[in-house]
Amino acid sequence: MTLSGWRIVGWATVVLVALFAALLVLNGTGEEGVRSVVRHSAQTSFALFIAAYSASSLRAFWRNDLTEWLLANRRYVGVSFAVSHTIHLLSLVALYQVAESFRTSLDASTIVGGGLAYVFLYLMTATSFDTTAAMIGRRAWKILHTTGMHYIWFIFFISYTPRMLITSVVYAPFLILLVTGLGLRIAARVRVRPRVVDATALSS
Repeated sequence: MTLSGWRIVGWATVVLVALFAALLVLNGTGEEGVRSVVRHSAQTSFALFIAAYSASSLRAFWRNDLTEWLLANRRYVGVSFAVSHTIHLLSLVALYQVAESFRTSLDASTIVGGGLAYVFLYLMTATSFDTTAAMIGRRAWKILHTTGMHYIWFIFFISYTPRMLITSVVYAPFLILLVTGLGLRIAARVRVRPRVVDATALSS
């Protein structure tokens, strides 16, 4: 049976908790171990985010079983991203406790900018249920989720860009995926718009 629906969230949670627990066992619960969880939870969060972010545009250009599954389960991939990013947040709090260098590196812009991303994330997660989505209405839901997804995209972009330019080109694939995902969304909208215009013209 194909994995789908809320089972995706359940299995994602089990796998993520097991993975990060294993990292702490291997690296210890001190600064090194916590930093490994911070780093790897950022990567799992990115993978889940870019999958949810690109689902509809991938389906628009490549109509196969994989893109059909991804689009149908985008909500649950997105909630799985929330699980991963919550673990990332908890690991950052733990790192704040054990690493003085991390504490001194924080500034107001980082806290406010990253904090707003989490506000969007949890509002989007809270409205990922049929009942809560109906409560705020389709228009408000669309504005919230579109704005939130693009803001989180922006946070990933400004996080990985300086790392690629200053630290290592190993971060280049993350930026390539981000830019490609945004480009696909724009291209999908441009592709759909002429069809809408043509249909309007034919019906007039």
